[in-house]
Amino acid sequence: MRAPLSWIREFVDIPAKISAEEISNGLIRVGFEVEEIIEAGADLTGPLTFAKVLTIEEITEFKKPIRYVGIDCGEKETRYVICGATNFAVGDIVVAALPGAVLPGDFKIGARETYGKTSNGMICSSRELGLGDDHSGIMVFAEGGVEIGADAIAVLEINDTIFDVAVNPDRGYALSIRGIAREVAGSLGLNFKDPVEPLRALKFEETGKGVAAKIEDPATASVFYLRTLSNFDPSATTPIWMRRRIEKMGMRSISLVVDVTNYVMLELGQPLHAFDKAKISGGLTIKRAGKAQPFTTLDGQVRHLDPEDLMVCDDKQPLALAGTMGGQSSEISENTTEIALEAVRFDPVLIAKNSRRHKLSSEASRRLERSVDPSLAEFASARFVQLLTAHSSAKHVATVVAGEPKYAPVVKLDPTYISKILGLEIAPAEIARVLRVIGCDVDEKSFAVDPPSWRADLLTPSDLAEEVARMIGYDKIPSILPPRPNHASLTPTQKRRRAISAMLAARGLAEVQTFPFTNQETIDQMGFVGERASTYRIANPMSEEFPLMRVHLVPGLVEVAARNISRGAKDFAIFEMGSIFRSAQRLVPAVSPVIGSRPDAKTIEAIYASVPPQAFHVAGLLVGKVENEDWQGKARAYNWQDAIAYAQDILQLCNLEWTIKRSDFAPWHPGRCAELIVDGKAVAHAGEIHPRIIAKYGLPERSVAFAVGLSALPDSQIVRPTRVGTMPAAVQDVALIVDQSVTALEVESALRSGAGDLLESIALFDRYDKIGDGKISLAFTLTFRAPDRTLTGAEVSEMREAAVVAAEKATGAVLRTA
Repeated sequence: MRAPLSWIREFVDIPAKISAEEISNGLIRVGFEVEEIIEAGADLTGPLTFAKVLTIEEITEFKKPIRYVGIDCGEKETRYVICGATNFAVGDIVVAALPGAVLPGDFKIGARETYGKTSNGMICSSRELGLGDDHSGIMVFAEGGVEIGADAIAVLEINDTIFDVAVNPDRGYALSIRGIAREVAGSLGLNFKDPVEPLRALKFEETGKGVAAKIEDPATASVFYLRTLSNFDPSATTPIWMRRRIEKMGMRSISLVVDVTNYVMLELGQPLHAFDKAKISGGLTIKRAGKAQPFTTLDGQVRHLDPEDLMVCDDKQPLALAGTMGGQSSEISENTTEIALEAVRFDPVLIAKNSRRHKLSSEASRRLERSVDPSLAEFASARFVQLLTAHSSAKHVATVVAGEPKYAPVVKLDPTYISKILGLEIAPAEIARVLRVIGCDVDEKSFAVDPPSWRADLLTPSDLAEEVARMIGYDKIPSILPPRPNHASLTPTQKRRRAISAMLAARGLAEVQTFPFTNQETIDQMGFVGERASTYRIANPMSEEFPLMRVHLVPGLVEVAARNISRGAKDFAIFEMGSIFRSAQRLVPAVSPVIGSRPDAKTIEAIYASVPPQAFHVAGLLVGKVENEDWQGKARAYNWQDAIAYAQDILQLCNLEWTIKRSDFAPWHPGRCAELIVDGKAVAHAGEIHPRIIAKYGLPERSVAFAVGLSALPDSQIVRPTRVGTMPAAVQDVALIVDQSVTALEVESALRSGAGDLLESIALFDRYDKIGDGKISLAFTLTFRAPDRTLTGAEVSEMREAAVVAAEKATGAVLRTA
């Protein structure tokens, strides 16, 4: 529902310092969704004025009707404009946009030559001014209703803020300015002036006999007000302020009687229906259709009534589909002088059935099926009489009432229940204050709560608790998770180790576990020197053959492989996770603390100082063929690329970034070993095992291994979310000629630095080393993607060229053209 701020201000004292955004946030805070804040008139500037039509010259030599119109804009001279509309005549008042005005859509008005005439302005329709969707013709006003030459922007109240509010089915009272204003006042702590209060004192003189009113079945409606008026002048027009308010709410002006019924419905929330009294036979009765029969509604559609349809009937025939739409036979016409106004509090379920059965949802049915205030039938009908008699010659004749309003029962409330159910301590005085804000009467002694007449949904203490929560703000209610049982859980380090182990096992590697012991001969054969060869001697070894703690995992894997090969195994991949020991510090004597109580910090520090440092590693050994020869293709042996790939997969699983460079690191082949670096520190090595070791242990040629120091890896998130690109990617290939000494990583880094932020990925797909002169060719695929648009060819070419230039500067690369 749309709610203009200018109308809300009539019932709420809103300080000028409170912005539309704050009002919107206030409505959202108490449970209403503000779908849009419309700044009406923001794209319209003057001069815009009222003008009287003086002359009309019909131009007939064109295919469509064209008029050359002389208008009086309150200026000294007549202004002439071209207009294609035909719904106005000489003497009518119209709205004219003068040169210099800017209409919605940045349509600038100026004097121009058209159809052989000079048009010095423009006569406007409602749609052209952005006031509504009606484009059937020019806006026409009755003479005397507005002043010629007056500022139309001010008179038409074009500049306004309009809130488009989504109202939930259980908040039917908010389908009115009264309801929305009450919520704005309550959410912002402002003073609310109920528009119903002045209506309570209204009394109308009885000047005759009115149309009789009757409710045949009390279950269909609780109260029926029928007010009769006479002496109405059909030529009476709707005042501009009323017409504009109806238009701002998304409805269009039709006639004074219909406009007043709509205005009261929008203001108070009670639908009304006006009948032409001359077309009523006898009295009006609310009853079911009783039999299947055709019925023509106001929209001209012939509808087939169901016997269960609820109708408003006279003594001869149905006149209206109750609470949904009136009938054509009794509608207000240009000849109507006597009016019978119906205001009823219908049963919401029956109105909903009417609406669903005939697939007819009207402004009236939307409100009535959500339940309206039972007291509004009296006050809304009185408001209609007040407005119609004030703006026309109509006179009140009589008011007939059938039935009586029925209200929700009083609810007994325990204030402590509110605090218990919300999980927040709220004082009884605060509960009473909040309930009074929404309209309840509260007896703080007994805490008997009388819900307001417009809130028939407040029937239980839980309903009242919901209202308290809504008004104090859901953000004030603490979010407390239920207690979880204490139990052991894995540390992030343990989770990382398990994930790596599961990944390697899933890739076909068999996990082995070896004793963490070695000897000096093995250390020397592996080529370990310096700190990497320094370890601890066991005071009481299991075997004198292995008296030292191991310094690396690969030697143990090599011994396992040699043992399995001697037993007939040929092609396999194994891995191990475990600690290695290096004598990086002098150990203090062992500490045996008292176990009756927790040791102090100094003792704990001494305990750790007596234990050798233990770095945790994972290593793998790949032996023989990864694929055997068959009808699908030739065999393929494990190579250095496989070992490096496993090491990279481990780092990728840990969500880390790394770089690679060549390395000469035992026990790998000096020229076929890669070093993986994270944050400037070498954390992994991979490549071919040294030929000397392969020969010593009888392993297949070019067996490969990898080792990753898990203890050296920095902490990282278990999961790293990635964004899925929705825009198409642009793929570019580039081949560069570089010296043999230049690594592919150096070229890739240079290309990446020059390509810019829109480079999504880069991959090496070809290496050609038969160029000669110590040169090689490296070919890369560059993928570019923008997050919010499709890249143009020019943009992609520019980024590709920038990447090539960066590679040329950094590595001396030359773009390969053939």
